[in-house]
Amino acid sequence: MSIVTRTPAALAAPIGLSALLLAACANSPELAVPQALAPATNEALAMVVPARGVQIYKCTAKGDAHEWSFVAPDAELFDPRGKLIGRHGAGPYWEALDGSRVNASVKARADAPDKRDIPWLLLAAKNTGRDGAFSAVTSIQRVNTIGGTAPSNGCDATSIGKETRVHYTADYRFFTQR
Repeated sequence: MSIVTRTPAALAAPIGLSALLLAACANSPELAVPQALAPATNEALAMVVPARGVQIYKCTAKGDAHEWSFVAPDAELFDPRGKLIGRHGAGPYWEALDGSRVNASVKARADAPDKRDIPWLLLAAKNTGRDGAFSAVTSIQRVNTIGGTAPSNGCDATSIGKETRVHYTADYRFFTQR
């Protein structure tokens, strides 16, 4: 009997072939993105940026119940060849190694095809750094997510304030004005 896990190669292996395969999938023209996540008609896809990291959750009290509340993402961003090109973190922000940076806010969300994965998003982006690779980005889609959802247990009165980090991968599709 064999056990099948959903851990993607990009989470289990160092960057290399797995990143190339992830990037190849990211650029697949067959990606079916829900209409609710469509960018504006005056925007064009500029780049697809694979990410690997964690979603951070904190155990909080909500009335008499306890739940894992989202705190922040913490991920590395890669080019199609698997080379580190930036970071993604709380805000949320995406910052390239050249210092260009955008902050974003959620415009729309859609359930991922697999309920065990964090939702797909459309985000409105705003330049908050210097000129560079990310400075012209106006919208971002988060798609092809694997993992990252809050744990279903482990949060109770004895663990209030405890943080947990849940691994995830995603493709961030950066759009710019046409």
